[in-house]
Amino acid sequence: MATGECDVRHRFQVPRPSRPEAKTASVRIDWDRAVSVAGQGVSVGGNAVKVAIVGSGPAGLAAAARAAATKVSHLLLEAEPHLSNTIHRYQKGKHVMAEPDVLPLRADLPFGAGKREQILSAWADGVRDHGVSVRHQATVTAIAGRRGDFRISLSNGETIGAEFVVLAIGLQGNLRKLGCPGEDLAWVQYQLDDPDEYRGETIVVIGAGDAAIENALALASQNKVYIVNRRDEFDRAKPANNTAILKAIEDGRVQCFYDSGVDSVTDAGKGRGGVLKLSSAKGEVELKCNRVIARLGAVPPRKFVEACGVVFPSQDPNSVPAVSPQYESNVEGLYIIGALAGFPLIKQAMNQGYEVIEFIEGRAVEPADAPLLRAKFAGVSQWASDPEAALASIRRRAPVLTPLTPLQLREFLLDSEIRTPKPGDVIFRLNDYTDSFYSVVNGEVEIEIDAEHPERRLKLGQGEFFGEMSLISGRRRSATVYAGRACVLVETPRRSMNKLINSVSAVKRVIDEAFLKRALRARLTPDLTDEDIEQFTASATLVSFKASEILFNEGDPGDALYLIRRGSVMVSRQIGGREVVLAYVAAGQYVGEMALISRERRSASVRAAVAVDAIRLDGELVQAVMARRTGLREDLRAVYKDRVTQNVEGQQDSAHSGVVSFLMSQGLGEATDVLLIDESLCIRCDQCERACADTHGNVGRLDREAGPTFGDLHVPTSCRHCEHPHCMKDCPPDAIHRAPGGEVYISDACIGCGNCQRNCPYGVIQMGAESQTSPSLWRWMMFGGDEPGRWTPPKTKSGDAPAKKAAKCDMCKDQSGGPACVRACPTGAALRVDPASFLQLAREG
Repeated sequence: MATGECDVRHRFQVPRPSRPEAKTASVRIDWDRAVSVAGQGVSVGGNAVKVAIVGSGPAGLAAAARAAATKVSHLLLEAEPHLSNTIHRYQKGKHVMAEPDVLPLRADLPFGAGKREQILSAWADGVRDHGVSVRHQATVTAIAGRRGDFRISLSNGETIGAEFVVLAIGLQGNLRKLGCPGEDLAWVQYQLDDPDEYRGETIVVIGAGDAAIENALALASQNKVYIVNRRDEFDRAKPANNTAILKAIEDGRVQCFYDSGVDSVTDAGKGRGGVLKLSSAKGEVELKCNRVIARLGAVPPRKFVEACGVVFPSQDPNSVPAVSPQYESNVEGLYIIGALAGFPLIKQAMNQGYEVIEFIEGRAVEPADAPLLRAKFAGVSQWASDPEAALASIRRRAPVLTPLTPLQLREFLLDSEIRTPKPGDVIFRLNDYTDSFYSVVNGEVEIEIDAEHPERRLKLGQGEFFGEMSLISGRRRSATVYAGRACVLVETPRRSMNKLINSVSAVKRVIDEAFLKRALRARLTPDLTDEDIEQFTASATLVSFKASEILFNEGDPGDALYLIRRGSVMVSRQIGGREVVLAYVAAGQYVGEMALISRERRSASVRAAVAVDAIRLDGELVQAVMARRTGLREDLRAVYKDRVTQNVEGQQDSAHSGVVSFLMSQGLGEATDVLLIDESLCIRCDQCERACADTHGNVGRLDREAGPTFGDLHVPTSCRHCEHPHCMKDCPPDAIHRAPGGEVYISDACIGCGNCQRNCPYGVIQMGAESQTSPSLWRWMMFGGDEPGRWTPPKTKSGDAPAKKAAKCDMCKDQSGGPACVRACPTGAALRVDPASFLQLAREG
């Protein structure tokens, strides 16, 4: 086989129709050849066909191939001179993934993970071999009619008649721009064809999806590359891309600006690029660059689709058309598949292309994911045999999921679990650290906020949900939840729920509103009436603050109360010309009540210790409700008195202020449990380190000496068990979990990719190989070698070290008696505490 060739048929292993003129399996991977072969379609007599397919992306190609394979009269209309414009516009040599892995491929064209050129060449062969009827440079300007009588207008004035229309136009013709001054400058581009064209430039890639990551990585070998991510993680990218970009950032090949947005782009003139101005977590940043490549996704071609008579379910600009499980829109005979229907993954789109022709031909076909869903529903007798009925039932019974398209709902449920607990079973307990989200699709649950008054339990029935407060805040559960009668729950893990919230704005709005109403009752007073809650909800606003950003300053008017929804804040006052930290306030509490009660100006400043989301309640409304609700007035005054006392004590104790500032600088603002060592008691025996290693297969998770010290207070390198663990964000096998006690731990599913180690800002995760045996004290004394508790992994037969996996403190969650490091300390110098408790201890001396 010649250089540059590969056996495409062998690689993809998809059967081809028997045709005497078909070529052999060996083809050259050449894009130009793929385009020219793809253009050789079979013409259709006359201008009327049974099925007109608009768009030749993966979905449209699969539909056309199925039509050709089953002898259905068809015509594939493509506006470009080549097939699959989206894939064609991928950067040269791009590796295309075949996800989801669990989903089988159902199509007459081949597809498997591989390079762009290989996939396009294989599709070109399939189009030719199946005899697909395709017309290039056929731009569709309008579609009118209904089932049996569609008229498709082309830009050249021609009209095509069809009984059915399959719309598979995707989204890429409508690329989302920066939305700021300078977005249309010549050196600001929204596509990258060949990264090898650029050398020695400073390039800023904007975006956090797969396209942005792949562009940044491809450009990094020959250019200085920045990537701008408006979030704090790459949560929408495929796992392999997550791993690759985080490694590039760690190695310094790519520099990343997290939590950043673009304010403007300014031209330097003479075609030399210019300046990109960012708002970042660290303030305003100006980047001089030669080129900006913005990969911000695309928006549906809504005007064109609506002109065809298709209805969208909402005015949300990111919404997709509503289609039936058979992909038919509200216009009879007009079907929508692929990215335009809300599913951009190639395998899903190709399956839809195959299935839509089967549906049009009246042949029953079970969706490719039906066996997977059937297994999910096995525990519910009425759903076990009919996944479609189960999906319809869940949609009716769970309004929070109503904004999802049928296809989005299928994907969501594949990520979730169906629970059927018995009456009285505990779903989770008060102060647990679990963070799943639950939808009640049958029966009811009972919520117990006060264990001493079980008669006050609240009931949530079919259609309601719970668990959102811990999901959002990252804090402990605020109640115990018991299963009631006939209870059926959909339990969705944190990562999947966050993905849904970030991608479907209607779901986010519903959950935000529920969080607000429940937080008002739980955090202010249960005496609030429904009318009070509605008033607060109507005027409340969700506000976000970057780390170190001011919520309000000492001396400001008291115009609002802030409920801390996520993160934590520091309260400080200017004393003697310096800032004195008075208190630390975590998520689930509120600040700003003192000025509202005293009706004076702010007595202290409040600053975000870490990134903070808060609910801002109008001060005048709070005062009005206080005037008529005794419970709210008394609760706020009680907090007011406590904080006055704390502030006085804080002003008198400068050492306490220094401790708070120090701990906040070490990330305790987002910690739930931290190891501290009193240096005045520590004798440097290292028993804490040895106990840790002995307990965890001889892989230590503690470095006593490392870490900063303030006075006698030392913060060693050990896990802080963060509210929203950074290590969880990009774990491909989802191996990192939080136990009900709050312990963040790594399961045996770890594949050793190192993402968690790179993501942890505190350096507390190690990569190591475990051993089941530990050198004993006697063996060490007699033969030397590793000290007890310190073990060097042996070499394998090949001479390589055994595979490493991630290791971190799990607070000895499976050991009785608590953390081994604390139990092993002979002087009591080691202490594990939550920050709020420790600060209270520090204040009390």
